[in-house]
Amino acid sequence: MNTVDEILDYAIDQEQQAADFYEDVAQRAETAGMKKILLDFSEEEKRHKKSLQDVKVGEHELTPEQEVLDLKISDYLVEVEASDNITYQDALVIAMKRERAAYELYSDMAAKVPESHLKEVLEGLAIEEAKHKLFFEAEYDERVLMDN
Repeated sequence: MNTVDEILDYAIDQEQQAADFYEDVAQRAETAGMKKILLDFSEEEKRHKKSLQDVKVGEHELTPEQEVLDLKISDYLVEVEASDNITYQDALVIAMKRERAAYELYSDMAAKVPESHLKEVLEGLAIEEAKHKLFFEAEYDERVLMDN
């Protein structure tokens, strides 16, 4: 991946994979409430995909204008598998880990390119993934940690 378009295409594909993942997990959800939340996650990923598509055609700017709080919750959680009877807690863990990996990928890529529009796009993508991770960490904090 050397061009902005190649990186955006990759990011768009990753957002679609995430949306598909949440839809798949939602179909196996134990409760109607969990299913709705997972489908909401899928819709959020589809919105991210649309934003990236807009960036690609020049209808939206993606710049690293802000830092995002990192609760670091996912740093201390063990890996979990998406089983047929996945819990909401496990779905959140998987989501946090996926978003963290995407953030690290874009951050690492940005660190390896010289100052350019490509670097700005990569840094912007990293910020977006950090926002996604923060959302899932906050949800985990509110729904799992507070309940225990």
